[in-house]
Formats: sequence, structure tokens, C-alpha cells
Amino acid sequence: MKSKAKELRTKNIGELQSELLELVRAKFSLRMQHATQQLGNTAQLRNIRRDIARAKTILGEKAKQS
Repeated sequence: MKSKAKELRTKNIGELQSELLELVRAKFSLRMQHATQQLGNTAQLRNIRRDIARAKTILGEKAKQS
């Protein structure tokens, strides 16, 4: 579910917040899978963290513009 910065910049603030909420839930799910040793691809955790950071950055940019 890798989200590109260009795609995120086209969304409005409400859409970005819902995207961020979805990413945080996915991160929690991956953390639980990792804790129970059910996660095969641990790189997914890193990718989700980076996607969350990307979404937060763009949300901050849009908040400053408003």
C-alpha cells in the first residue's frame, strides 16, 4: 500500500486524515503480527512507518497553507 507523495498532495485535508488513520491501523496490525511471529515480511513495518511520515508531512504542509 505504498503511497506516493504526489498522490497524497492531490488529496484534501479530510482525505489525508482518513488515509493517516488507515495507515496507523495497518501499522498496529503489522506490529501484532510481528509480536506473535506471524509476520513474514518485516520490511512492511518500515514501509508503513515511512508512509505515515509522508502523510503527516503533507498534512503539515497543507495546514500551514490554510
